[in-house]
Amino acid sequence: MIDSLFGFLPTVLAHHPFGMEEISLSPLQGFLSGVGHPLLGPDHLLFLAALMLVGWDQPRRWIPTLLAVGLLGSALAQLVTIPEALVVPTEALVSLSLVVEGLVILGTISTRWLYPAFALHGLMLGGTIVGAEPTPLVAYFIGLFVAQAAMLLLVRRFSDPVVRLIGDQGLRLAAGIWIGIGCAFSWSMMVA
Repeated sequence: MIDSLFGFLPTVLAHHPFGMEEISLSPLQGFLSGVGHPLLGPDHLLFLAALMLVGWDQPRRWIPTLLAVGLLGSALAQLVTIPEALVVPTEALVSLSLVVEGLVILGTISTRWLYPAFALHGLMLGGTIVGAEPTPLVAYFIGLFVAQAAMLLLVRRFSDPVVRLIGDQGLRLAAGIWIGIGCAFSWSMMVA
């Protein structure tokens, strides 16, 4: 009974709806994996969600640029494979991107730091499908685009009301929470 209730956890913890050990995915599986990966990985999902608190002075510029930077990072992963010894430290850097986001929310650093952070997320998202056949690979990239675009549009839609609702003190508290989560995620990866 317990196994049937929690049998989905290994898949969720792997960030994919399909086991990526098996690279021979169908196009539909590639698409669904692309949609699922940024939404099932807690560090990726929290990064996307925290963009709600950053402030969007020019959303028509931000959304396409972030999507492009993320997809370029994913494409780069197809050309430059991260050595096995650097995967855990790179994942720890992805978690530290939440710290960067917290500092951006606080106004301590420029919003420009979000671009390399988003590219790093893209690099890790793309690195999980290296070696796949072209059709599922393209479907995966389309899925990534759809999931991230939907999240960015959703985040943009609720950004102003949420920021007004929680106020400056709430923003500082949220930034601190994101910094703490990023440090905790990163620390847990490095000591595991």
